[in-house]
Amino acid sequence: MNISIVTVGKLKEKYLKQGIAEYEKRLQPYAKVQIVEVADEKAPETLSETEEKQVKDKEGERILGKISADTYVIALAIEGKTYSSEKFAQKLDQLATYGKSKVAFVIGGSLGLSEDVLKRADEQFSFSPLTFPHQLMRLMLLEQVYRAFRINRGEPYHK
Repeated sequence: MNISIVTVGKLKEKYLKQGIAEYEKRLQPYAKVQIVEVADEKAPETLSETEEKQVKDKEGERILGKISADTYVIALAIEGKTYSSEKFAQKLDQLATYGKSKVAFVIGGSLGLSEDVLKRADEQFSFSPLTFPHQLMRLMLLEQVYRAFRINRGEPYHK
C-alpha cells in the first residue's frame, strides 16, 4: 500500500520530527509512506470569515495539486467519522483488499480544510471532537496507521 500524508506547513519541533521518523521507520515493512508538505498561507492572527476562507482555499489548492485522481482520500476533520483502532485497521485492510493501493490522508493547517478538499475526500476521519495541533496530528496519524498494520497482521502491540 502507498500511503501519503498531505499536510500544510513545515514541521519545526525536534521532538515531533523524531517521533515521526521513528514511525516512518517502523512502517517500512508494511507500506510505502510519504509525507508531502505544502506551504501554509501567511495570515495575521485575526481574520474575518472571508479572509479565513481565502486562506483555506489557497492551502486547499496546494493540497489538491498533490493528490492524483486514482488516490483514495481521507480528510482529517473534527466533523468526520470516528473509529476504534480495530475498526480503523479494518478500514485500511478493506481499502487494500478492494484495490485502493494509493491512500492519502490530508491534514489541514491551523484553520482546517477548504470545502474543495472536503468535497474531494472519499471520507472524513476524526480522531476526536478535541482540537489538536496539525503538526501533532502527523505523529498521531502515523502511530495509528502503524497500529492498524500490526492489528491486521495479528502482531502484538501494546494496548
